Amino acid sequence: MEYSEENTTKEIRQNLVKKALAISISGADIPTTETMKFVREYIEGKEDLKNIKEKVIKRYNENDK
Repeated sequence: MEYSEENTTKEIRQNLVKKALAISISGADIPTTETMKFVREYIEGKEDLKNIKEKVIKRYNENDK
């Protein structure tokens, strides 16, 4: 199944995010406020997963410098 905003409802995106965050925090730090802002953009259908992923990776790479 494609998880793009065109192929999912807001409810499906919320459930996907809940599952992903649960898996994520089981082995890492809690996502930052900025990362959660990006996630909300996906849930609201304003941003697709590819762009969100790129934003998050860019942000974390900038923090490593």
